[in-house]
Amino acid sequence: MEAALRAIAEPRRCEILRLVRDDELSAGEIASHFEVTRPAISQHLTVLKEAGLVHERRNGTRRLYSVRPEGFDEVKAFFETFWDERLEALKREAEREEKKKRGNDD
Repeated sequence: MEAALRAIAEPRRCEILRLVRDDELSAGEIASHFEVTRPAISQHLTVLKEAGLVHERRNGTRRLYSVRPEGFDEVKAFFETFWDERLEALKREAEREEKKKRGNDD
């Protein structure tokens, strides 16, 4: 999970993930969206691949990249614990307020 968090902490990598979320793109196609060198984009893709967030497929001499949704499972589960805790706290507070109302109405 740490590698995934480090990988997505860089804004360009987040943008790369957005680009390949729905479409498989070559490194060159990805690089065309940025004002940095192709080797810099290749380094970003390597970090994303090593973190398990993108899949690389070779098609002849081209390398095509796409998102690996399962690569986000652990990160998603981590953040969902915060969401679940907040929802539970909200539920408890709503129940407390409801009891107060019923207590005042009786």
